[in-house]
Amino acid sequence: MRMIRAHESSTARNLALSWKGEFFFFFHSMNKSTLNPFLQSKLHVAILLDGNGRWAALRGLPRSEGHRAGVSAVRRVVRAAPSLGIGTLTLYAFSSDNWGRPAGEVASLFHLLEDFLRADAPACAAEGVRLRVVGRRDRIPHGLVDAIEFAERLTAGGRMLDLRIALDYSSREAILRAACWMLSSLEVTQREFARRLGEVTHSGGPVPDVDLLIRTGGERRLSDFMLWECAYAELLFTPRMWPEFEAADLAAAVEDFLGRERRFGRVPEAAAS
Repeated sequence: MRMIRAHESSTARNLALSWKGEFFFFFHSMNKSTLNPFLQSKLHVAILLDGNGRWAALRGLPRSEGHRAGVSAVRRVVRAAPSLGIGTLTLYAFSSDNWGRPAGEVASLFHLLEDFLRADAPACAAEGVRLRVVGRRDRIPHGLVDAIEFAERLTAGGRMLDLRIALDYSSREAILRAACWMLSSLEVTQREFARRLGEVTHSGGPVPDVDLLIRTGGERRLSDFMLWECAYAELLFTPRMWPEFEAADLAAAVEDFLGRERRFGRVPEAAAS
């Protein structure tokens, strides 16, 4: 087991080093007009954390143990993200539709989230990770709301990584609420709408568009996750269950992303000339 872990750790480091070299070449080989979207900020990666329950079931464990193992995967990707050029990491932890799950599972997940926020906030603050929770807060337990506010206050100065956890989140509901706010607005622009959308989800304002969206667990759908922000996101679906997701998997996903051609509706430079 130690040999496997050491191999995985070595693979992650090698991929990260490979990424840095490709990143430098990638940026310096692009012309100014192509480079503009990348100069605005580091990458925004969004991940749908799918497969916790199935991972547990395959091992004869309660679904809650799958969620507990998933917390370890969260810690792994948070540690790896800054070295991969990721400036914003949004994790889909609990959708508004997940209220339809068994009450015991929901309660267990909320306890895990509360424990994670209280236990990991000091380490996040020390590492320069700003932690925010996006989504509704009027339906979740008061203790979890307190933990959210504690973590957000403690990590407010973080600049290395903006870690956003989507909780009781529905993109369609957020878009609808922002649109209703826009009825009284004198400025109807995409920028203003993005600002309103950030306000209704407790994001503190507009967030960068998603560059890469990853879904674990083998399913291939967006499940009402960041529909506005994912307009031009690159999509990557992996059969790996979330509790099995490693830093090397994140590095490989970023490497795959860098190999894609993003045209944002334009034709390739070679075809335009």
